[in-house]
Amino acid sequence: MGELPALIKDLALILVVAGIVTLVFKKLKQPLVLGYVVAGFLVSTHMPYVASVVDQEDIQTWADIGVMFLLFSLGLDFSFKKILKMGASPIIATCTIVFCMMMLGIMVGHAFGWPKMDCIFLGGMLAMSSTTIIYKAFDDLGLRQQHFASIVMSVLILEDILAIVMMVMLSAIASGNSPDGGQMLGSVAKIAFFLVLWFVVGIFAIPLFLRSMRRQMNNEVLLVVSLGLCCAMAVLSTEVGFSSAFGAFVMGSILAETIEAEKIIKLVEPVKNLFGAVFFVSVGMLVDPMILLQYAFPIFVLVMTILVGQAVFGSLGFMLAGESLRSAMKCGFSMAQIGEFSFIIASLGLSLGVISDYLYPVVVAVSVITTFLTPYMIRLATPAYNSLEHKLPNKIITSLNKLTMSHPNTTEKSKWKKLLTQMAVNTIVYGILSAAIITLMFTIVLPFMRRLLPGWELHWYANAITGVLTVLLISPFLRAMVMKKNHSEEWKALWIESNVNHLPLIFTILVRIVIAASFVFYICNYLTRFRPALMITIGLAVVVLIVFSRWVKHRSIKLERLFILNLRSRDIEAQVHGHKRPLYEGKLLDRDIHISDFEVPADSLWAGQTLRELQLGKKYGVHVSSILRANRRLNIPDGHSVVFPFDKLQVIGSDDQLTAFHHALETELYGEDLELEKREMKLRSMVITTKSQFVGKTLQESGIRDRYNCMVVGIEEGEENLSQVKPTYRFQRGDIIWVVGEVDDLEKLIN
Repeated sequence: MGELPALIKDLALILVVAGIVTLVFKKLKQPLVLGYVVAGFLVSTHMPYVASVVDQEDIQTWADIGVMFLLFSLGLDFSFKKILKMGASPIIATCTIVFCMMMLGIMVGHAFGWPKMDCIFLGGMLAMSSTTIIYKAFDDLGLRQQHFASIVMSVLILEDILAIVMMVMLSAIASGNSPDGGQMLGSVAKIAFFLVLWFVVGIFAIPLFLRSMRRQMNNEVLLVVSLGLCCAMAVLSTEVGFSSAFGAFVMGSILAETIEAEKIIKLVEPVKNLFGAVFFVSVGMLVDPMILLQYAFPIFVLVMTILVGQAVFGSLGFMLAGESLRSAMKCGFSMAQIGEFSFIIASLGLSLGVISDYLYPVVVAVSVITTFLTPYMIRLATPAYNSLEHKLPNKIITSLNKLTMSHPNTTEKSKWKKLLTQMAVNTIVYGILSAAIITLMFTIVLPFMRRLLPGWELHWYANAITGVLTVLLISPFLRAMVMKKNHSEEWKALWIESNVNHLPLIFTILVRIVIAASFVFYICNYLTRFRPALMITIGLAVVVLIVFSRWVKHRSIKLERLFILNLRSRDIEAQVHGHKRPLYEGKLLDRDIHISDFEVPADSLWAGQTLRELQLGKKYGVHVSSILRANRRLNIPDGHSVVFPFDKLQVIGSDDQLTAFHHALETELYGEDLELEKREMKLRSMVITTKSQFVGKTLQESGIRDRYNCMVVGIEEGEENLSQVKPTYRFQRGDIIWVVGEVDDLEKLIN
């Protein structure tokens, strides 16, 4: 056999070392991400006394795949609908924190005299807190069920989305000579255009495909199809000028709205873990000890920048979002670290060749240090608040709490604002879809038609056929653009309220008619040589025909209903299976009272007991509102309801009550069997002798099961046959019985 390729040897070395190091980090209760980074440092060329990776280019390719699958998994956990339901509070907190930390990072980079692109990328890295590390810290400290933890996780989701957008923006900035406002605005518009286009088309097409193939899809096929869609979108994303990671994230967010999302998440997780491990190991391979010694002071300054900056600006951001001073400080102190997205942004800078080589290991060192300090920063929040409360006058503390707690409800909008917002969104979405169809028709169909109908005489027929087909394809979108929301509740209320509203409402229709006609005008202008006045007349006439066409109306309504059905499919599945949270969750009067989900462990001492026997209300002050078992939901369970392993309990209580409840649920277990080897079952034969205590006794009277914990499986008759022993059978001298039991119990029985 030939020698193994260097890639296989390198992969074997990486996975073996990563496995050993992560076991150590697991034992030390540290994040596995840091274990992978340390493993990468150990297998790098910077460690001369141990084996190192030979072909780093191949490993970098695997690392790029790892980034793609990491962001694909992030997209699967993300939902556009969740972000829309969050309201403005998390958005305010996220934008405040990211902007302030990014400016702080740029200022620190300038203070060190680093190049301009280094400063910009450094700002992006310092602005991104680590979702993985914070989630792990909350879990280890038993804080995941507390109210402030859920607020932090909402902001982290938005930060991850901003990181994706930031990567695209940084790529655009890096490709130009100077990052001016026009270039950045164009990049944002390009991102928005393709994001809306891909999401709308994806939500319309992919659930239909998965639904039609549902009978043919087992786990293996679903995994291959999901990863295939991920890679296809990554390729498409690079073709239009974005990164593959951005495309993977978009495809993950599309699949997140399908019924198969939960299954895909479980299937993709092992693939993500494998390639993600290779990525984080490749991060550690770039850590140079000499650079760390040379840049020890900047590393110290950056660590202090993150700790102090997040403590101050993080708390400020959450206060502006409506949290009390105590809660805001808990949230802000929790976010004082950087992690995986900082590595990804640094990798992007290196791959584009726009940042210095020293910046990567410096950021990795800062991430390692701040990660170790994360639990201490979380614990420091309460003492810091208590100290601040003692030093500041009560009036200031009260004023701050009143200012934040009375944050206006951002969901309440005037009728005009709500109507105009909906109209603008509809116009933009349908306009993007129409523009995409026109582009595809002119770049693919039109050249094909011209080849099919060659010559100057047939050239106009090719143009006419393409134009008519294009108008027919976009007609449902143009009609929806003009007519949608014209019969909404807001429109009717404004029309009835005052005659003054009539003219502005009519004007909104006219504006949308002009926008719709402009698409037809563009098609005519591209394909014909008509005079402008004639093309404008044709555009307006076509729009009027579209509005009054019954076929177009039915087509438009059918497409919209199908899209909404696909968008709601996961919610429908959750309601059917009883997984959706109750609507009253957000309406609990006390800010400290909320609902959390808990799963009963398989080895819980609570299993098999009724709620009355457990006395959860008396012990912990909580209320069990629902029990989710398999695909069924038991609402308002009574005292006779029995708790089973793997039940999901929806529990209402305060932070302290839920923490105490969670601790009891996780600790009141049967415990690990330390003498597992002695539990092996053996089959032995035993002869009933004259001196045996069992002579003359029935099987029931013998106590073999009750006293010795063994079971008689049969009595020997001849060399091959065993007869079943009835409970009334009396043992006689010379009987040969066969008994099953644990080794120690059998020894006691036989001896």
